[in-house]
Amino acid sequence: MADVVNLRQFRKRAERAEKEKTAEQNRLSHGRTKAEKSLTKALNEKAARVLDQGKLENGAAGKAKPEGDPET
Repeated sequence: MADVVNLRQFRKRAERAEKEKTAEQNRLSHGRTKAEKSLTKALNEKAARVLDQGKLENGAAGKAKPEGDPET
């Protein structure tokens, strides 16, 4: 037969574990030095610039004329 479990204690234990998990995430995201934050920001900006360099522009020169256009 299974052990008897006090549900109130079980809920409190689960709530404490959830709070500890949230606290750990907050420590990771908010507990960084200014140098670490600026480095992360610079790396993200560089990645965005590299991504934007590969984009194709849809300007007037790049558009194809529709078929059956009388101006052709």
